[in-house]
Amino acid sequence: MNVVMKFGGTSVADAEGMSRVIGIVTRHLESNPTDRPPVVVVSALSKVTDRLIEAGRLAGNGEADEAAKLLGDLLDRHLGVASALVGADTLKTLAATLTEEFSSLILSVRALAASRQVSPRSHDEIVAMGELASSRIVAAAFASVTIPAVWIDARAVLVTDAEHTGAVPDMDATCARSRDLIGAALAAGRVPVLGGFIGATESGHTTTLGRGGSDYSAAIFGACLDMDEIQIWTDVDGMLTADPRVVTAPRLVPQLSFAEASELAYFGAKVLHPSTILPAVAKNIPVRILNSRRPEVTGTRITAEGRSINGQLTALACKRGVTVIDITSTRMLMAHGFLRRLFEVFERFRTSVDVVTTSEVSVSVTVDNTRRLDDIVRNLRNFADVACEPDMAIVCAVGENLRADPALFARAVTSLDRIPLRLVSQAASRRNITFVLRDSDVPEAMGRLHAQFFGEP
Repeated sequence: MNVVMKFGGTSVADAEGMSRVIGIVTRHLESNPTDRPPVVVVSALSKVTDRLIEAGRLAGNGEADEAAKLLGDLLDRHLGVASALVGADTLKTLAATLTEEFSSLILSVRALAASRQVSPRSHDEIVAMGELASSRIVAAAFASVTIPAVWIDARAVLVTDAEHTGAVPDMDATCARSRDLIGAALAAGRVPVLGGFIGATESGHTTTLGRGGSDYSAAIFGACLDMDEIQIWTDVDGMLTADPRVVTAPRLVPQLSFAEASELAYFGAKVLHPSTILPAVAKNIPVRILNSRRPEVTGTRITAEGRSINGQLTALACKRGVTVIDITSTRMLMAHGFLRRLFEVFERFRTSVDVVTTSEVSVSVTVDNTRRLDDIVRNLRNFADVACEPDMAIVCAVGENLRADPALFARAVTSLDRIPLRLVSQAASRRNITFVLRDSDVPEAMGRLHAQFFGEP
Protein backbone atom coordinates (compact mmCIF):
# COMPACT_ATOMS: atom_id res chain seq x y z
CA MET A 1 0.00 0.00 0.00
CA ASN A 2 1.36 3.40 -1.02
CA VAL A 3 1.05 5.81 1.90
CA VAL A 4 2.04 9.15 3.33
CA MET A 5 2.99 8.82 6.98
CA LYS A 6 2.82 12.09 8.93
CA PHE A 7 4.30 12.13 12.44
CA GLY A 8 3.27 14.93 14.80
CA GLY A 9 5.37 16.78 17.33
CA THR A 10 4.60 14.38 20.16
CA SER A 11 5.70 11.45 17.96
CA VAL A 12 9.09 13.06 17.29
CA ALA A 13 9.45 14.83 20.63
CA ASP A 14 12.72 13.14 21.57
CA ALA A 15 15.07 10.31 20.68
CA GLU A 16 12.70 7.72 22.15
CA GLY A 17 9.83 9.01 20.03
CA MET A 18 11.95 9.03 16.90
CA SER A 19 13.03 5.46 17.63
CA ARG A 20 9.37 4.47 17.61
CA VAL A 21 8.98 6.24 14.26
CA ILE A 22 11.92 4.26 12.89
CA GLY A 23 10.22 1.03 14.06
CA ILE A 24 6.88 2.00 12.45
CA VAL A 25 8.49 2.83 9.10
CA THR A 26 10.66 -0.31 9.22
CA ARG A 27 7.62 -2.53 9.81
CA HIS A 28 5.75 -0.84 6.96
CA LEU A 29 8.64 -1.45 4.56
CA GLU A 30 8.88 -5.10 5.65
CA SER A 31 5.12 -5.61 5.28
CA ASN A 32 4.91 -3.97 1.85
CA PRO A 33 8.11 -5.03 0.06
CA THR A 34 6.68 -4.62 -3.46
CA ASP A 35 5.10 -1.20 -2.94
CA ARG A 36 6.71 2.20 -3.19
CA PRO A 37 8.32 3.38 0.05
CA PRO A 38 6.22 5.65 2.24
CA VAL A 39 6.51 9.42 2.10
CA VAL A 40 7.34 10.61 5.62
CA VAL A 41 6.26 14.08 6.78
CA VAL A 42 7.22 15.31 10.24
CA SER A 43 6.30 18.18 12.51
CA ALA A 44 8.75 20.12 14.65
CA LEU A 45 9.77 18.52 17.93
CA SER A 46 7.13 18.98 20.60
CA LYS A 47 6.89 22.60 21.85
CA VAL A 48 9.64 23.82 19.50
CA THR A 49 7.28 25.92 17.38
CA ASP A 50 6.07 27.69 20.52
CA ARG A 51 9.67 28.44 21.48
CA LEU A 52 10.47 29.76 18.01
CA ILE A 53 7.43 32.03 18.17
CA GLU A 54 8.74 33.28 21.50
CA ALA A 55 12.11 33.99 19.89
CA GLY A 56 10.34 36.12 17.31
CA ARG A 57 8.46 37.97 20.03
CA LEU A 58 11.69 38.68 21.90
CA ALA A 59 13.29 39.99 18.71
CA GLY A 60 10.33 42.26 18.13
CA ASN A 61 10.88 43.68 21.63
CA GLY A 62 14.54 44.30 20.90
CA GLU A 63 15.70 41.56 23.29
CA ALA A 64 18.42 40.20 21.02
CA ASP A 65 20.46 38.32 23.65
CA GLU A 66 17.40 36.58 25.08
CA ALA A 67 16.22 35.51 21.61
CA ALA A 68 19.71 34.27 20.70
CA LYS A 69 19.98 32.26 23.92
CA LEU A 70 16.60 30.66 23.31
CA LEU A 71 17.69 29.60 19.80
CA GLY A 72 20.97 28.32 21.16
CA ASP A 73 19.09 26.17 23.66
CA LEU A 74 16.94 24.78 20.85
CA LEU A 75 20.06 23.90 18.86
CA ASP A 76 21.42 22.02 21.88
CA ARG A 77 18.14 20.12 22.20
CA HIS A 78 18.22 19.06 18.55
CA LEU A 79 21.87 18.05 18.74
CA GLY A 80 21.10 15.98 21.83
CA VAL A 81 18.32 14.12 20.05
CA ALA A 82 20.49 13.57 16.98
CA SER A 83 23.45 12.24 18.97
CA ALA A 84 21.25 9.54 20.51
CA LEU A 85 20.14 8.28 17.09
CA VAL A 86 22.83 8.86 14.51
CA GLY A 87 26.27 7.29 14.06
CA ALA A 88 29.44 9.32 14.54
CA ASP A 89 30.24 9.98 10.87
CA THR A 90 26.71 11.02 9.95
CA LEU A 91 26.33 12.98 13.18
CA LYS A 92 29.36 15.13 12.34
CA THR A 93 27.79 16.26 9.06
CA LEU A 94 24.32 16.63 10.53
CA ALA A 95 25.57 18.63 13.52
CA ALA A 96 27.50 20.95 11.23
CA THR A 97 24.39 21.57 9.11
CA LEU A 98 22.12 22.19 12.10
CA THR A 99 24.68 24.49 13.74
CA GLU A 100 25.09 26.49 10.55
CA GLU A 101 21.34 26.90 10.09
CA PHE A 102 20.67 27.91 13.69
CA SER A 103 23.66 30.28 13.66
CA SER A 104 22.30 31.94 10.53
CA LEU A 105 18.90 32.27 12.19
CA ILE A 106 20.48 33.80 15.30
CA LEU A 107 22.16 36.44 13.13
CA SER A 108 18.82 37.19 11.46
CA VAL A 109 17.05 37.45 14.81
CA ARG A 110 19.71 39.85 16.12
CA ALA A 111 19.16 42.04 13.05
CA LEU A 112 15.42 41.96 13.60
CA ALA A 113 15.89 42.87 17.26
CA ALA A 114 17.96 45.89 16.23
CA SER A 115 15.05 47.21 14.16
CA ARG A 116 12.42 45.93 16.62
CA GLN A 117 10.35 44.76 13.66
CA VAL A 118 9.37 41.17 12.90
CA SER A 119 7.24 41.06 9.77
CA PRO A 120 5.01 38.07 8.94
CA ARG A 121 7.64 37.05 6.38
CA SER A 122 10.36 37.13 9.05
CA HIS A 123 8.07 35.24 11.44
CA ASP A 124 7.74 32.41 8.93
CA GLU A 125 11.50 32.23 8.43
CA ILE A 126 11.94 31.85 12.19
CA VAL A 127 9.28 29.23 12.89
CA ALA A 128 10.18 27.15 9.81
CA MET A 129 13.36 26.09 11.55
CA GLY A 130 11.44 23.58 13.67
CA GLU A 131 10.34 21.42 10.75
CA LEU A 132 13.60 21.87 8.85
CA ALA A 133 15.62 20.61 11.83
CA SER A 134 13.36 17.73 12.82
CA SER A 135 13.06 16.41 9.26
CA ARG A 136 16.85 16.48 8.83
CA ILE A 137 17.28 14.47 12.02
CA VAL A 138 14.63 11.90 11.04
CA ALA A 139 16.19 11.40 7.59
CA ALA A 140 19.61 10.89 9.16
CA ALA A 141 18.16 8.52 11.77
CA PHE A 142 16.57 6.41 9.03
CA ALA A 143 19.88 6.20 7.20
CA SER A 144 21.61 5.12 10.41
CA VAL A 145 19.48 1.96 10.51
CA THR A 146 19.90 1.35 6.76
CA ILE A 147 16.48 2.64 5.75
CA PRO A 148 17.21 4.22 2.35
CA ALA A 149 16.06 7.78 2.99
CA VAL A 150 16.54 11.18 1.43
CA TRP A 151 15.83 14.58 3.00
CA ILE A 152 13.84 16.91 0.76
CA ASP A 153 13.38 20.56 1.59
CA ALA A 154 9.60 21.03 1.67
CA ARG A 155 10.08 24.62 0.54
CA ALA A 156 11.28 23.29 -2.81
CA VAL A 157 8.06 21.30 -3.22
CA LEU A 158 5.12 23.08 -1.61
CA VAL A 159 4.43 26.28 -3.55
CA THR A 160 2.18 28.88 -1.90
CA ASP A 161 1.02 32.43 -2.23
CA ALA A 162 2.68 35.19 -0.20
CA GLU A 163 0.11 35.28 2.63
CA HIS A 164 2.68 34.69 5.34
CA THR A 165 1.66 32.78 8.51
CA GLY A 166 -1.36 31.34 6.70
CA ALA A 167 -0.30 30.70 3.13
CA VAL A 168 -2.54 29.04 0.53
CA PRO A 169 -0.96 26.27 -1.57
CA ASP A 170 -0.80 26.42 -5.36
CA MET A 171 -1.92 22.86 -5.99
CA ASP A 172 -0.94 22.69 -9.67
CA ALA A 173 2.61 23.91 -9.05
CA THR A 174 2.95 21.81 -5.89
CA CYS A 175 1.76 18.65 -7.58
CA ALA A 176 4.17 19.16 -10.47
CA ARG A 177 7.08 19.53 -8.05
CA SER A 178 5.85 16.61 -5.92
CA ARG A 179 5.84 14.30 -8.92
CA ASP A 180 9.28 15.54 -9.90
CA LEU A 181 11.17 15.70 -6.59
CA ILE A 182 9.32 13.26 -4.33
CA GLY A 183 8.42 10.96 -7.23
CA ALA A 184 12.07 10.63 -8.22
CA ALA A 185 13.02 9.53 -4.70
CA LEU A 186 10.21 6.97 -4.61
CA ALA A 187 11.17 5.62 -8.02
CA ALA A 188 14.70 5.12 -6.70
CA GLY A 189 13.32 3.13 -3.76
CA ARG A 190 14.16 5.78 -1.18
CA VAL A 191 12.00 7.13 1.66
CA PRO A 192 11.47 10.86 1.14
CA VAL A 193 11.46 12.82 4.44
CA LEU A 194 9.99 16.33 4.47
CA GLY A 195 8.97 18.84 7.09
CA GLY A 196 5.29 19.67 7.23
CA PHE A 197 3.76 23.10 7.74
CA ILE A 198 6.27 24.95 5.56
CA GLY A 199 6.41 25.99 1.92
CA ALA A 200 7.70 28.84 -0.20
CA THR A 201 6.48 31.33 -2.73
CA GLU A 202 7.44 31.02 -6.40
CA SER A 203 10.23 33.49 -5.68
CA GLY A 204 11.55 31.29 -2.86
CA HIS A 205 10.45 33.16 0.25
CA THR A 206 9.63 30.82 3.16
CA THR A 207 5.95 30.57 4.13
CA THR A 208 3.91 28.58 6.62
CA LEU A 209 0.44 27.09 6.36
CA GLY A 210 -0.67 28.10 9.86
CA ARG A 211 -0.73 26.09 13.07
CA GLY A 212 -1.67 22.47 12.45
CA GLY A 213 -0.48 22.76 8.87
CA SER A 214 1.72 19.66 8.96
CA ASP A 215 -1.38 17.50 8.53
CA TYR A 216 -2.34 19.70 5.60
CA SER A 217 1.11 19.25 4.03
CA ALA A 218 0.81 15.49 4.29
CA ALA A 219 -2.61 15.50 2.67
CA ILE A 220 -1.39 17.75 -0.15
CA PHE A 221 1.53 15.45 -0.92
CA GLY A 222 -0.74 12.41 -0.71
CA ALA A 223 -3.23 13.93 -3.14
CA CYS A 224 -0.52 15.05 -5.54
CA LEU A 225 1.03 11.57 -5.59
CA ASP A 226 -2.30 9.64 -5.70
CA MET A 227 -1.49 7.68 -2.56
CA ASP A 228 -3.70 4.89 -1.24
CA GLU A 229 -3.85 6.30 2.30
CA ILE A 230 -2.75 9.31 4.33
CA GLN A 231 -1.71 8.30 7.85
CA ILE A 232 -1.67 10.84 10.67
CA TRP A 233 0.43 9.45 13.53
CA THR A 234 -0.19 11.18 16.85
CA ASP A 235 -0.38 10.37 20.57
CA VAL A 236 -3.99 9.12 20.75
CA ASP A 237 -5.59 5.97 19.38
CA GLY A 238 -7.70 7.86 16.83
CA MET A 239 -10.78 10.04 16.76
CA LEU A 240 -12.67 9.70 20.01
CA THR A 241 -16.34 10.14 20.80
CA ALA A 242 -15.43 13.21 22.91
CA ASP A 243 -12.47 15.20 24.16
CA PRO A 244 -10.90 13.06 26.95
CA ARG A 245 -10.03 16.26 28.82
CA VAL A 246 -13.76 16.94 29.16
CA VAL A 247 -15.41 13.50 29.17
CA THR A 248 -14.08 10.57 31.16
CA ALA A 249 -13.22 7.47 29.10
CA PRO A 250 -14.54 8.38 25.62
CA ARG A 251 -14.71 5.61 23.02
CA LEU A 252 -12.71 5.14 19.83
CA VAL A 253 -14.55 5.93 16.58
CA PRO A 254 -13.37 3.21 14.15
CA GLN A 255 -14.70 4.88 11.00
CA LEU A 256 -16.37 8.12 10.01
CA SER A 257 -17.01 10.14 6.88
CA PHE A 258 -14.98 13.02 5.52
CA ALA A 259 -17.94 15.30 6.20
CA GLU A 260 -18.25 14.15 9.83
CA ALA A 261 -14.51 14.51 10.42
CA SER A 262 -14.53 18.00 8.95
CA GLU A 263 -17.40 19.07 11.22
CA LEU A 264 -15.69 17.61 14.29
CA ALA A 265 -12.36 19.21 13.44
CA TYR A 266 -13.93 22.59 12.79
CA PHE A 267 -15.79 22.51 16.09
CA GLY A 268 -12.83 21.67 18.23
CA ALA A 269 -11.63 18.07 17.79
CA LYS A 270 -7.87 18.52 18.19
CA VAL A 271 -6.74 15.29 16.54
CA LEU A 272 -7.16 16.54 13.00
CA HIS A 273 -6.61 19.89 11.32
CA PRO A 274 -9.74 20.87 9.33
CA SER A 275 -7.83 21.70 6.15
CA THR A 276 -6.34 18.19 6.13
CA ILE A 277 -9.63 16.90 4.82
CA LEU A 278 -9.73 19.02 1.68
CA PRO A 279 -7.03 17.43 -0.53
CA ALA A 280 -8.10 13.97 0.63
CA VAL A 281 -11.73 14.64 -0.28
CA ALA A 282 -10.73 15.89 -3.71
CA LYS A 283 -9.00 12.59 -4.49
CA ASN A 284 -11.16 10.37 -2.24
CA ILE A 285 -8.06 9.19 -0.37
CA PRO A 286 -8.74 7.63 3.04
CA VAL A 287 -7.15 9.29 6.06
CA ARG A 288 -6.21 7.12 9.03
CA ILE A 289 -5.42 8.47 12.50
CA LEU A 290 -2.99 6.26 14.42
CA ASN A 291 -1.10 6.25 17.73
CA SER A 292 2.69 6.12 17.40
CA ARG A 293 2.90 4.89 21.01
CA ARG A 294 0.45 2.04 20.29
CA PRO A 295 0.93 1.20 16.60
CA GLU A 296 -0.94 -2.08 17.00
CA VAL A 297 -4.25 -0.18 17.43
CA THR A 298 -6.13 0.08 14.12
CA GLY A 299 -7.06 3.72 14.73
CA THR A 300 -9.78 5.69 12.97
CA ARG A 301 -10.30 5.50 9.22
CA ILE A 302 -11.90 8.49 7.53
CA THR A 303 -13.52 7.78 4.16
CA ALA A 304 -16.14 9.18 1.82
CA GLU A 305 -18.84 7.21 3.65
CA GLY A 306 -19.16 6.98 7.40
CA ARG A 307 -20.43 4.04 9.42
CA SER A 308 -22.26 5.16 12.54
CA ILE A 309 -23.01 2.27 14.86
CA ASN A 310 -26.55 1.30 15.88
CA GLY A 311 -28.12 4.42 14.41
CA GLN A 312 -26.38 6.66 16.94
CA LEU A 313 -24.33 9.81 16.66
CA THR A 314 -20.70 9.55 15.64
CA ALA A 315 -18.96 11.86 18.12
CA LEU A 316 -19.04 15.11 20.08
CA ALA A 317 -16.76 18.13 19.93
CA CYS A 318 -16.48 21.40 21.79
CA LYS A 319 -14.90 24.75 21.05
CA ARG A 320 -14.23 26.88 24.09
CA GLY A 321 -13.36 30.53 24.59
CA VAL A 322 -16.10 31.68 22.23
CA THR A 323 -17.73 35.12 22.11
CA VAL A 324 -21.36 35.67 21.09
CA ILE A 325 -22.10 38.89 19.21
CA ASP A 326 -25.72 40.05 19.04
CA ILE A 327 -26.48 42.53 16.23
CA THR A 328 -29.92 44.16 16.41
CA SER A 329 -31.54 46.74 14.14
CA THR A 330 -35.14 47.64 13.45
CA ARG A 331 -33.92 48.59 9.98
CA MET A 332 -33.32 44.91 9.36
CA LEU A 333 -37.07 44.28 9.09
CA MET A 334 -37.93 43.88 5.38
CA ALA A 335 -34.58 45.43 4.40
CA HIS A 336 -32.59 43.70 1.70
CA GLY A 337 -28.80 43.97 1.89
CA PHE A 338 -28.59 44.05 5.69
CA LEU A 339 -26.89 40.66 6.01
CA ARG A 340 -24.48 41.49 3.21
CA ARG A 341 -23.46 44.68 5.01
CA LEU A 342 -23.15 42.83 8.31
CA PHE A 343 -20.90 40.05 7.03
CA GLU A 344 -18.78 42.45 5.01
CA VAL A 345 -17.60 43.79 8.38
CA PHE A 346 -16.34 40.35 9.43
CA GLU A 347 -14.71 39.86 6.04
CA ARG A 348 -13.00 43.25 6.24
CA PHE A 349 -11.36 42.27 9.52
CA ARG A 350 -10.61 38.69 8.41
CA THR A 351 -12.60 37.07 11.19
CA SER A 352 -14.48 33.81 10.67
CA VAL A 353 -17.94 33.22 12.10
CA ASP A 354 -18.82 29.79 13.49
CA VAL A 355 -22.54 29.81 14.30
CA VAL A 356 -25.24 32.12 12.92
CA THR A 357 -28.86 32.46 14.03
CA THR A 358 -31.33 35.07 12.85
CA SER A 359 -34.71 36.49 13.78
CA GLU A 360 -36.73 39.27 12.18
CA VAL A 361 -34.67 42.08 13.66
CA SER A 362 -31.51 40.48 15.04
CA VAL A 363 -28.58 38.28 14.14
CA SER A 364 -26.42 36.40 16.61
CA VAL A 365 -23.01 35.03 15.64
CA THR A 366 -20.12 33.37 17.44
CA VAL A 367 -16.41 34.01 16.93
CA ASP A 368 -13.39 32.39 18.54
CA ASN A 369 -10.87 34.91 17.23
CA THR A 370 -11.34 38.17 19.12
CA ARG A 371 -8.17 39.89 17.93
CA ARG A 372 -10.17 42.40 15.84
CA LEU A 373 -13.33 42.34 17.95
CA ASP A 374 -13.16 46.02 18.92
CA ASP A 375 -12.87 47.03 15.27
CA ILE A 376 -15.74 44.75 14.30
CA VAL A 377 -18.04 46.10 17.00
CA ARG A 378 -17.20 49.71 16.17
CA ASN A 379 -18.05 49.17 12.49
CA LEU A 380 -21.24 47.22 13.22
CA ARG A 381 -22.45 50.05 15.45
CA ASN A 382 -22.57 52.31 12.41
CA PHE A 383 -25.85 50.64 11.48
CA ALA A 384 -26.97 48.43 14.40
CA ASP A 385 -26.95 47.93 18.16
CA VAL A 386 -24.28 45.47 19.23
CA ALA A 387 -23.77 43.44 22.41
CA CYS A 388 -21.00 40.94 23.15
CA GLU A 389 -21.03 38.01 25.55
CA PRO A 390 -17.64 36.39 26.24
CA ASP A 391 -16.80 33.15 28.07
CA MET A 392 -19.13 31.06 25.94
CA ALA A 393 -18.58 27.74 24.19
CA ILE A 394 -19.87 25.62 21.34
CA VAL A 395 -20.84 21.98 21.84
CA CYS A 396 -21.41 20.07 18.62
CA ALA A 397 -23.02 16.64 18.17
CA VAL A 398 -22.10 15.08 14.81
CA GLY A 399 -23.42 12.10 12.89
CA GLU A 400 -24.62 11.13 9.43
CA ASN A 401 -27.61 9.46 11.14
CA LEU A 402 -29.03 12.88 12.05
CA ARG A 403 -30.18 13.16 8.45
CA ALA A 404 -32.30 10.04 8.67
CA ASP A 405 -33.52 9.97 12.27
CA PRO A 406 -35.15 13.18 13.58
CA ALA A 407 -35.50 11.57 17.02
CA LEU A 408 -31.76 12.07 17.56
CA PHE A 409 -32.24 15.84 17.63
CA ALA A 410 -34.97 15.54 20.25
CA ARG A 411 -32.84 13.22 22.39
CA ALA A 412 -29.90 15.62 22.26
CA VAL A 413 -31.94 18.65 23.29
CA THR A 414 -33.79 16.75 26.01
CA SER A 415 -30.53 15.47 27.50
CA LEU A 416 -29.50 19.09 28.14
CA ASP A 417 -32.59 19.86 30.20
CA ARG A 418 -32.03 22.78 32.62
CA ILE A 419 -28.69 23.75 31.08
CA PRO A 420 -29.18 27.30 29.69
CA LEU A 421 -28.72 27.16 25.93
CA ARG A 422 -27.82 30.46 24.33
CA LEU A 423 -28.18 29.33 20.69
CA VAL A 424 -29.22 26.08 19.02
CA SER A 425 -28.53 25.41 15.36
CA GLN A 426 -28.67 22.56 12.86
CA ALA A 427 -26.79 22.98 9.60
CA ALA A 428 -28.40 22.49 6.21
CA SER A 429 -26.43 19.26 5.79
CA ARG A 430 -28.17 17.98 8.96
CA ARG A 431 -24.99 16.25 10.07
CA ASN A 432 -24.62 18.24 13.26
CA ILE A 433 -26.48 19.90 16.10
CA THR A 434 -24.74 22.92 17.55
CA PHE A 435 -25.35 24.30 21.02
CA VAL A 436 -23.92 27.58 22.29
CA LEU A 437 -23.78 27.75 26.07
CA ARG A 438 -21.72 29.10 28.93
CA ASP A 439 -18.18 27.79 28.96
CA SER A 440 -18.63 26.72 32.59
CA ASP A 441 -21.48 24.40 31.51
CA VAL A 442 -19.39 22.49 28.96
CA PRO A 443 -18.33 19.54 31.19
CA GLU A 444 -21.93 18.91 32.32
CA ALA A 445 -23.34 19.24 28.79
CA MET A 446 -20.72 17.01 27.20
CA GLY A 447 -21.12 14.42 29.95
CA ARG A 448 -24.87 14.24 29.51
CA LEU A 449 -24.70 14.01 25.72
CA HIS A 450 -22.05 11.32 25.89
CA ALA A 451 -24.05 9.28 28.38
CA GLN A 452 -27.17 9.64 26.21
CA PHE A 453 -25.57 8.46 22.94
CA PHE A 454 -22.54 6.41 23.92
CA GLY A 455 -23.40 5.11 27.38
CA GLU A 456 -21.82 5.77 30.75
CA PRO A 457 -17.99 5.43 30.99
